[in-house]
Amino acid sequence: MNPYHIFRIVPLSVLQILARFVAWVIIKIPSLSIIRTVSTNMALIAPELSTTQKQALTKEIIYHQCLTSIESIKSWAMSPEWSIAQIRDVHNKDILLEGLADPNGMLAIVPHLGTWEMMNAWLNQFGSPTIMYKPVKGNITNDFVLQGRSRLNATLVPTDGSGVKAVFKTLKQGGFSIVLPDHVPDPSGGVVVPFFGVETLTSTLASKLASKTKCALVGISCIRRKDGHGFDIYCYKLDDPALYDRNAETAAHALNQAMQQMIESKCSHYMWGYRRFKRIPSLGNPYNANEETLAKFIRNNKQSIHHDHNASDTAKSNSNE
Repeated sequence: MNPYHIFRIVPLSVLQILARFVAWVIIKIPSLSIIRTVSTNMALIAPELSTTQKQALTKEIIYHQCLTSIESIKSWAMSPEWSIAQIRDVHNKDILLEGLADPNGMLAIVPHLGTWEMMNAWLNQFGSPTIMYKPVKGNITNDFVLQGRSRLNATLVPTDGSGVKAVFKTLKQGGFSIVLPDHVPDPSGGVVVPFFGVETLTSTLASKLASKTKCALVGISCIRRKDGHGFDIYCYKLDDPALYDRNAETAAHALNQAMQQMIESKCSHYMWGYRRFKRIPSLGNPYNANEETLAKFIRNNKQSIHHDHNASDTAKSNSNE
């Protein structure tokens, strides 16, 4: 018996208490890798915040990430019906239904925001999506995750060329797929465009699928309710023409902007413990950089953004004269 099956027995409320305790312990040890990663990400994306504000936000992020981890494991252990029952409200469901009805298919854009694994079961009610699956480390863990996802209506395909073809075929047939487009790709599978104002390597998979199929793009997130009882689904219509541009940089930049808008209002629910910016061409890996080098990059990047905004405002002003 897989040891993870103990999660079937333990109530979610008890697991959440455990997750909060783990988060409290992590926060007490600032030298831990996850703390340093979140702190670096906050320094990169929110240089205008005070040290106190960044520390407070980092604590919130750690709490939410620990909760998301334990909730995801619980979701894999339980039946899809259990996960669906945890969903309380669905915001802008009509956007999702419109996307699913698109004859060109639909691509669900799902950043690492909230408890996306809980949402998978709910979304699978609407059809049989084709989803890419990359094995996780450890046979016992991978078997458990694979078993949990195999209970869904989804067809799991590998994260390689054959998997991309399978997703492409599904969209061409009017079906739908789910993509988490905020992974750091291999250099061959990405372009360097801004994400939260930081030029970094970004995946082009979703953009290429959209450009080739003209499928509907719908952003979806699953956010823990403030009262701690259940989750809400949020749907976003992603219809900026730039998302379908044949130029990879243009389309990837537009997608990063769309995800940023989804994340900004729920920033503490995003998985900032992930090293999203580990491939910045002008810096290298910021998570390995010393404080002086990182501070200099952030200072220069902030000035560059300010300059770009001023140039853009000037251009707009001139065009209106």
